[in-house]
Amino acid sequence: MLGTVAVTANSTTVTATQTASRNAAGTTFDLQYSVGDIIKINGEERRVVSVTSNTALEVNIGFTNTATAQTHSRSWEYARLFDKEPVTTQKTADLGGLFDEVHVVITDEDGEWTGTLDEGLEIYTGLSVAKGAKFEDGSKAYYVDAVNRRSKYVWWMDHDTSGNVYTTGGAAVSAWGTAQGAVEFNSDGNIVTTSMIGGVDGTDVSDGDKIGGLQKFKNTEEVDIGLLIAGDASQTVALEAIAIAELRKDCVAFISPEQADVVNNEGNEVDAIVDYRTGLGTSSYAVLDSGYKYQYDRYNDVYRYIPLNGDMAGLCAAAETSRDAWFSPAGFTRGAIRNVIKLPFNPRQSQRDMLYKNGINPVVTFMGEGTILFGDKTLLAKPSAFDRINIRRLFIILEKAISRFARASLFEFNDAFTRAQFVGAVEPFLRGVQGRDGITDFVVVCDDSNNTGDVIDRNEFVGDIYVKPNRAINFIQLNFVAVRSGVDFSEITG
Repeated sequence: MLGTVAVTANSTTVTATQTASRNAAGTTFDLQYSVGDIIKINGEERRVVSVTSNTALEVNIGFTNTATAQTHSRSWEYARLFDKEPVTTQKTADLGGLFDEVHVVITDEDGEWTGTLDEGLEIYTGLSVAKGAKFEDGSKAYYVDAVNRRSKYVWWMDHDTSGNVYTTGGAAVSAWGTAQGAVEFNSDGNIVTTSMIGGVDGTDVSDGDKIGGLQKFKNTEEVDIGLLIAGDASQTVALEAIAIAELRKDCVAFISPEQADVVNNEGNEVDAIVDYRTGLGTSSYAVLDSGYKYQYDRYNDVYRYIPLNGDMAGLCAAAETSRDAWFSPAGFTRGAIRNVIKLPFNPRQSQRDMLYKNGINPVVTFMGEGTILFGDKTLLAKPSAFDRINIRRLFIILEKAISRFARASLFEFNDAFTRAQFVGAVEPFLRGVQGRDGITDFVVVCDDSNNTGDVIDRNEFVGDIYVKPNRAINFIQLNFVAVRSGVDFSEITG
């Protein structure tokens, strides 16, 4: 460290005894130190709590001994997170350059994410301030690119002013963002610590904002999704989510009634939920649950009411991961909902019957058994195989997969060879689904019976796929009969 300092015994103030510019021999605290740095004088290490001027700074604990014209050294407060100090990247060194290397750490300053003050959230080792810099494996080494591509917490906006160009000994030291080359960069010993301040929560999200966000998922060729979560949605927003799912026909929209329908609305919950459902129309591409749950928000240390449609979608994703998409997400095997403190509305048997009759899937807390999704209906009003979530998701899987097989036939001749090729691709796939309990039987028809001369003349290609889906049990009937001691059971059951 350039220059010398003086301290008085038991004092927290450090004073420069030789001052000059940063780029000549001397001590200039406001350029050489940042709050949080570790200063070492006479073997004693202290943490810098403020830099009051270029000749004075304050530390957290007073130094034990008096020191006059004593040399000092500085360490970065996060140096412990890295194996070595940054100097020059290999590529810049190969080009004859110097001092472009930097380490970057994003920390939990207030402990609100991890529960530990200054815990390192993201650590980037050996980045470069040289524009366009890359690592040997071709990945981005330029700190701007690396942070913007990889960070979950911050977005780079501009170079810090401490990285500007300056002149020393008649030679210009290059600023951050200069291209790699035989130049010296202004990063040697340069420490920048910034707290994220000035943020605001913004305004409440309007229905228009939510609809605008949902519409980002309209194009099936740009975004591939299977589960569309409406979140906290009014009927207007819910209808837009359903419209998008109906338009795409490759995903299911998950919806919950409004919070006011089930929170502090004791005795009127069923009527309110049914009224909400009535305004949504009929669709096999939408699923409605019975409300909200109360859970802990660890990021803000508060308890909140959260719509259950996210949990519904999560159960579908979990069922697909553990078994397949065509397994029902409901019930005691796969329908357990986590992180529930309580349900503001826990429907009784009679209430569950009313909800289910209207295509609403009850979520119920059973004593000693947890909170369970107790229904698997879609919003399709008429009786059909597609009024169940697992059947709708089964056909989405079948249609998406077989459509990909069919695309291979585009611009080929509609002849026996192309049709046989299509059947040869589809049948093994369906046998696999059958073997995994998705369907009980199937038939694929793609021949001259449905590809007639008229169809061929219209440049069309027809494949008919008939499947018998497996159906989930929704109701169980148990009959208990008491019989006399001398009765033969085979006679009764026969």
